[in-house]
Amino acid sequence: MARATFFYDFTSPYAYLAAGRIEDLLPGATWRPISLGFVLRATQRLPWSLGPGREAGIAEIARRAEARGLPPVRYPEGWPDESYSLAPLRAALFAEERGRLVALTQALYRGIFVHAWRPDDPLLVREAAAEAGLDPDEAEKAVGRPDIKDRLRAYTEDALARGLVGVPTIAVDGELFWGDDRLEDAAAVAAPSR
Repeated sequence: MARATFFYDFTSPYAYLAAGRIEDLLPGATWRPISLGFVLRATQRLPWSLGPGREAGIAEIARRAEARGLPPVRYPEGWPDESYSLAPLRAALFAEERGRLVALTQALYRGIFVHAWRPDDPLLVREAAAEAGLDPDEAEKAVGRPDIKDRLRAYTEDALARGLVGVPTIAVDGELFWGDDRLEDAAAVAAPSR
């Protein structure tokens, strides 16, 4: 199987939906948190959630969540722009160091899109860290570490250099698959040829 990389940010409910399927469709994929805010600024794009298609997007996400047996998606107050924070992304990089990236990512997504915790609430990182088997104090301190900030910047710049314009995106052998609805396409390309 070709190597796949899953790029995501915690503000995207589509990335939340994709995160629940990556392990089944693309086992062994590299999980890569990036700053969607930086990507949007660099590409001069407005996210769907701030545009005229917002209500249709929210309805589509609700349909997909229900079809997959997930709890109803709830949005934090001020989502997406007023509650944006790099802290969950940085905490994810701390979890990556501890071999708990997927566990913390899933816990953070549940906190944000099931329990409607604001990403900028410091308690989100602490609660998700505890749920993922990490020390909440260490996770909270790690979000301010310069090396973690640098790694988030490097991961985001790498994504931009590959041509990424949004999340979730799966990269397989230089080909990008943008959107929760493109996971099966990425899996087909990543699958070994028969």
